[in-house]
Amino acid sequence: MAARPSGREIYSVSRLNAEIRAVLERGFPAVWVEGEISNLVTPRSGHSYFSLKDAHAQVRCALFRNRRIMLRFQPKDGDRVLVRARVSLYEARGEFQLVVEHMEPAGEGDLLRAFHALKAKLEKEGLFDAARKKPLPPFPRCIGVITSPTGAAVRDILKVLGRRWPATEVIVYPALVQGEQAPRELVEALRLADARGECDLLILARGGGSLEDLAAFNDEGLARALAALETPVISAVGHEIDFTIADFVADRRAPTPSAAAEMAAPDRREVAARIDQHEHRLRRQLDHLLETRRHRLRHAAHKLQLLHPARRLEQHQMRADELHGRLLRAMDRWLESGRHRVDRLAQRLAHQAPDVRLELLRSRLRQASNRLQPAMAHQLETPRRRLEALTRALNTVSPLQTLARGYSITFDERGKPLTNAAQVAPGERIETRLAKGRLISVVKTTLDE
Repeated sequence: MAARPSGREIYSVSRLNAEIRAVLERGFPAVWVEGEISNLVTPRSGHSYFSLKDAHAQVRCALFRNRRIMLRFQPKDGDRVLVRARVSLYEARGEFQLVVEHMEPAGEGDLLRAFHALKAKLEKEGLFDAARKKPLPPFPRCIGVITSPTGAAVRDILKVLGRRWPATEVIVYPALVQGEQAPRELVEALRLADARGECDLLILARGGGSLEDLAAFNDEGLARALAALETPVISAVGHEIDFTIADFVADRRAPTPSAAAEMAAPDRREVAARIDQHEHRLRRQLDHLLETRRHRLRHAAHKLQLLHPARRLEQHQMRADELHGRLLRAMDRWLESGRHRVDRLAQRLAHQAPDVRLELLRSRLRQASNRLQPAMAHQLETPRRRLEALTRALNTVSPLQTLARGYSITFDERGKPLTNAAQVAPGERIETRLAKGRLISVVKTTLDE
């Protein structure tokens, strides 16, 4: 066995492919690639494998099941598509490949951008507002269907309407639902159906398809024609996951044509069941009403027997006699009570006669006068004695008595009594208070003893 050369790093094939795969995936971000599908196979695993080619080259692609089930269309050989993919390497065979994350028909990107731009424009104008949506008639006499007369949509609608409400008349207004002429024919059919006024409700329908297949229903002219109709419209375009501008403008949107037929017409079995329920309730109410009327009739007949005119006259006569007796007894009681009140008032009036009260008041006045003189003398004597005592005490301590004995009081210029020669200075004026009169002097000198 030959020895390996020293100093050389030798890769295994699996290691080489793994590192090349890592370099490719790190070196390339997700890329958008356009090409034609060929050699498409989808084994039981659900993954799809195909080649994407143009006029000069091709590349192997893998679309795993979790991404494939999210596609809006079923790809097939020969379809021209736009894919977003990761650049990678299939290590087992060393094959360069793209791992597809998203796929759409070539040109659908432009259609999708145009769809969103038109949707934003019409929404801003108010064409999608719920306030302008018209209610659907509960029991339409005639339903107009605007669609291709040879498509599956019209057959599905007729089948469902025939099963649910066969009494409804159906008028098909034929129009193309795909192609350049489709928007114009759809608008003409809608305006014709609305102008003729034959139908209570219109259904705009077609089967599913790609965004390009449904382009006629994303036309601005069709949207404005729908908004101008007087007749309510259900839009049933494509499958449940498909949305078109017509869906947003129409008064109602159904996920499929069959669902539109179910929405448009009531189910006769449900209506029959509701009628049976209402009939049962009506019968019960009628039975109850009749029984109530019978009871009232029997009661009225019984009262009529009791209220025969002769018997009523007897009852009224007896009642009149009873009331007459009660009235006499009440009058007697009232008169007796009045007599007692008159007697009591007469007694009270006698006690309250003016001459009696005047004499009583004169007697009380004389008594009060006799007591008033001694009381006043007694009340004045005590204060007089207290006043004399206080006068003697006041004269005892009064400065005037002191002044009368030859003393005097001297004040400084501020009127403050002087008790010390140091309280004044030479040249200041002083005032001397005598028992009679005052002396004003000017200090010449002060002497301390």
